[in-house]
Amino acid sequence: MVSLSSIIKDNKFRPEDLPEFESQLFFEGDRAQRYIVRFTILLFLSTVIATQGVIEDSTATVIGAMIIAPLMTPIVATTAALMMGNAHRAWKSFILVVAGVIGVIIVSCIFGYLGIHVVDFDTNSQITARTVPRVLDLIIALAAGTAGAFAMSRDDIADSIPGVAISIALVPPLCVVGIALSAAEWSDAWGALLLFLTNFLSILLAGGAVFALLGLGAAVTREMNQVNKGRAYRMITLGILLVTVPLTVTSVKVGRDSIAQVKITNIVNEWVTQYPGDIVIRSVLVSGESAKILITGAVEPPTIDDLGKKIQSEVEHIIKIDLRYLPSSCYKFP
Repeated sequence: MVSLSSIIKDNKFRPEDLPEFESQLFFEGDRAQRYIVRFTILLFLSTVIATQGVIEDSTATVIGAMIIAPLMTPIVATTAALMMGNAHRAWKSFILVVAGVIGVIIVSCIFGYLGIHVVDFDTNSQITARTVPRVLDLIIALAAGTAGAFAMSRDDIADSIPGVAISIALVPPLCVVGIALSAAEWSDAWGALLLFLTNFLSILLAGGAVFALLGLGAAVTREMNQVNKGRAYRMITLGILLVTVPLTVTSVKVGRDSIAQVKITNIVNEWVTQYPGDIVIRSVLVSGESAKILITGAVEPPTIDDLGKKIQSEVEHIIKIDLRYLPSSCYKFP
């Protein structure tokens, strides 16, 4: 019977494994310039594809962008460098991630501005799915970060990286940030950015845990003297704190919003029963102190005063309620 301990033992890092592992993640010397050029080209193309996929509300197009998006590698490289106690490599990888994030937002903002007349922020599923992080998103991000780090550490399963990239969805939330900024939809932009940060921090935390279990830090420090070992372990500890603290704060917010969303959905469900068959709930999104509700139907509700009071009495931290009504009509021929 295969146990977790036996899996970890069979996949432990050895000092002789490090050169090949480092060559997959860290592009230094003569390779650095070529890597930056390839990274920039792929990130630009994936941004263009993802932005158009979001604008057109096309899931297939967005998935295509996820496959070629290169952001996963420098993020995993950042957490690997932290676990190796190498501040220089961690900083270089992190700067590459930050530059990539800024570039994606700028490009998507430009394309969003050019095509903003076709975007409906209330009904576009690619946008609404990425503006309010959920607990499920956090779980997926942690699982994908674990899979990504493990795949990077093993040559024989490196082919699974595209699947990890699809599941973690790093570029699409950033494209939503740019599109939302181009339309001055500030709350949607912040929600999408929070989703990206949740994914990013989850990859760092889960990846760091995998590398720690596989003994990456121990393999690196085995040949170090005591002074360098102490410096490396302090760097590892600092890296763990820098990841876990903001991720904990983000997780608390995501969990709070998810609980509030369930409560508000139940309240709205009770409210629409006053208009049986005429009003349908399209979406309920909660972010911080705001709740955005989209309903559709053939009959416009006369007032939302009772609904607002009910929500604020049961979900005390909700201050702003945005109820949007989308009229619908049915025509038959002949």
